[in-house]
Amino acid sequence: MTYTTLISATELANNLHQPNWVIFDARFNLAQTDAGASSYRQGHIPGARYVHLDNDLSSAIASFTGRHPLPDLQQLVKKLGAWGVSNNSQIVIYDDASGAIAGRFWWLLRCLGHEKVVVLDGGLADWQDSAYQTTTHLPKITQSVYRPYFDTNTLLNALQVENGLAQGTIKLVDARTVERFQGRNEPIDPVAGHIPKAINRPFQLNLNAQGLFLAADELREQFNTLLQNTPGSQVVHMCGSGVTACHNLLAMEIAGLTGSKLYAGSWSEWIRNKNHALSMQNNK
Repeated sequence: MTYTTLISATELANNLHQPNWVIFDARFNLAQTDAGASSYRQGHIPGARYVHLDNDLSSAIASFTGRHPLPDLQQLVKKLGAWGVSNNSQIVIYDDASGAIAGRFWWLLRCLGHEKVVVLDGGLADWQDSAYQTTTHLPKITQSVYRPYFDTNTLLNALQVENGLAQGTIKLVDARTVERFQGRNEPIDPVAGHIPKAINRPFQLNLNAQGLFLAADELREQFNTLLQNTPGSQVVHMCGSGVTACHNLLAMEIAGLTGSKLYAGSWSEWIRNKNHALSMQNNK
């Protein structure tokens, strides 16, 4: 069986013996960027490799970029081979943030044409709550060769977003909290507010009280209500830096609302351009 969006802890536990399954630990803390790797060394799902948001899933910040620019995809392809990933691998990604970080890697792999990639529903917490074991042993990796099939249609840049909003051909969904979207609290970026015409869908709304994704039909109903039944292909997701936006994109895929896209630069890139008119009235 091929998994493409989510996998449960039980399903993963039942397939740990599969030779073509590759697991990644994507735990990360914005305030303490080495905390995820440290936690990985203290215990992780058996067989998991560690992937770092800043070092592996992003490139260096420049004067014109947001806080998490996309990585050099050719370099990521080389890393995938070094991690033992092949085109036939079933990839499973988990974090300790209900998919908030894992979703970024899921989306990047989809950009490379890899369909057999999933996020562990509930992450490490649900794995441990289900009484499955962790280990400190590092996996034995046999390097492979990964051949990507780049799909650039999944990505929009700032100009495309600006034009799409002006022409009314896209709906832009911001995954940040209500407080940040409305400009009432901005703990990270130097400018508060949101892109004019964007609509707010905090990614946390995709989850239940246990940190698991809502059922597909419930997600579908919520997104259709928010987007007024706009086709998925006309929906673009953003957040602060293009990371948690992938959570909303994943949720739409789970809901069967396929084909939405990512504005990877997101708010932290948008505000670098002083020519962008910030609709402060909308933020009040």
